[in-house]
Amino acid sequence: MMKVSIVVPIFNEIRTLATVLDKLRALPFACEFILVDDGSTDGTRDFLQTLDPTQYTVVLQPRNQGKGAALQQGFRLATGDVVVVQDADLEYDPRDLPRLIQPIADGIADVVYGSRFIGWPRRALNYWHQIGNGVLTVLSNIVTNISLTDMETCYKMFRREVIQAMPLESRRFGFEPEITVKLARAGFRIYEVPISYHGRSYSEGKKIGFKDAVEALWVLIYYRWFDRTPLPRPDGLEQARPAGALSTKRDVCDA
Repeated sequence: MMKVSIVVPIFNEIRTLATVLDKLRALPFACEFILVDDGSTDGTRDFLQTLDPTQYTVVLQPRNQGKGAALQQGFRLATGDVVVVQDADLEYDPRDLPRLIQPIADGIADVVYGSRFIGWPRRALNYWHQIGNGVLTVLSNIVTNISLTDMETCYKMFRREVIQAMPLESRRFGFEPEITVKLARAGFRIYEVPISYHGRSYSEGKKIGFKDAVEALWVLIYYRWFDRTPLPRPDGLEQARPAGALSTKRDVCDA
């Protein structure tokens, strides 16, 4: 049976975190919840310490270090067959996760990205933010020679062997371009599936901005042409599970 490790990086999300956890608990498959707080100051840490430790693994970072640092901590603790990132801000709907699992369960993918730009419903928000996402995705496709529609998506699901073997360095939002370049360089099979998206405006708490876009551009360039860190190879890891390995409470296609 396939178990899913869900890594939730958290920073000041007290308004939405409980709702996200309710949605995650309703998923139709066996889950492991790894919640990594990155130095919240809005009461999130107090809430996390009230959760049942038999249901959640809670990690409290000693200070704010960035999303990438929180994810690295969560990935190390994962024990499931697949690992997925879930933001705590309700922009991404956990009901889309069964779509991401299916290509891995079918044995045709090592990694699955959920694309916000080929799925519906999608809230109409800041035009320039969408343009920035599009430009970074195009640049990512140029340097990696793989065709994605949404490189910056939060929803990235991995076979656990893949993500735990991958050396990661980016501490902030550079995680997205770094992992994409390294997956492409190593030759892992990447699929995309459509997801819904309920984006926030900056007044509602959105954190990523222009500075992070500039960093992402540098990260793409660095990890494509200057990084010399040895990467895992698909033929050196345990092969994907065969079709039918997914265990759910109901048929994935009905989720």
